[in-house]
Amino acid sequence: MADERHGHMRSIGTMLPRVAGPALGKRGLGDAQLIQNWAAIVGERLARSTCPEKISYAYGERRDGTLRLSVATGIALEIQHNEPVILERINAFFGYRAVVRLSIHQTLERRRKANERPPKAPDIDVAVPGIDDAELRAALKRLGSAVASQHRK
Repeated sequence: MADERHGHMRSIGTMLPRVAGPALGKRGLGDAQLIQNWAAIVGERLARSTCPEKISYAYGERRDGTLRLSVATGIALEIQHNEPVILERINAFFGYRAVVRLSIHQTLERRRKANERPPKAPDIDVAVPGIDDAELRAALKRLGSAVASQHRK
């Protein structure tokens, strides 16, 4: 890429922050790379249930930040338990101690793989054997159908 002011060639890497800066907003180039490589950093399973939002640093600093992480309901405890490992992987990706803390926000729905089907509603006759009361059996079937339809949405 030619430098307009000096007329010589420059690498794209030196021009990218200036060109992409407005599009990336406050996230910055490092955060964009984190989002792009998130699955490689934390693994496919966690990447389907988490999404890095932004890294906050103290004014004028670019280390020892806090990563705001959106997570699917039900996985926050696992993320909290694995925080030291996740932080180690993030910092290994950056090559320095960029992040020292995770700020976990339960805001995501779990993302499925393209070929993954939603779970089927359990057959009440198989799931709860021995229900002789016809009204109770019908009520449980309606409840199972309602839960399954909500889960598919």
